Amino acid sequence: MAQQLNPYITFNGNCAEAMEFYATALGGTVQIMTFRDSGMDADGVMHSNVETPTGFHIFASDTMEGMPEVVVGNNIQLSLSGDDDAALRGYWDALVDGGQPIVPLEKQMWGDVYGQLVDRFGIRWHVNIGGQQA
Repeated sequence: MAQQLNPYITFNGNCAEAMEFYATALGGTVQIMTFRDSGMDADGVMHSNVETPTGFHIFASDTMEGMPEVVVGNNIQLSLSGDDDAALRGYWDALVDGGQPIVPLEKQMWGDVYGQLVDRFGIRWHVNIGGQQA
């Protein structure tokens, strides 16, 4: 059986908005189950999944009422890498919208194009485009 590692992000009430943003930015679809969908008397997202045709998977939920809040942005960083320049630049442009670039997406000393940003939800992303020629 094949294996994969999936990031799981916990938000403080804006999970649905974040997952819709990631589905749009990465070109995928989102599925959302709320706490109420599962019969609980609580607001928020119990579980959500973004899946893209390229094989990206992101899972996420909201903190349920009464649980301690999660500090978003300090507990996870996500990395996108590959050699498809147009696709990776497209992800960068979509993810940085409403966020903040930390390291501009540009050629680095190791030869790749690399950048780092914090998106509008406080998640840090690394984008590395390999195989660049001088």
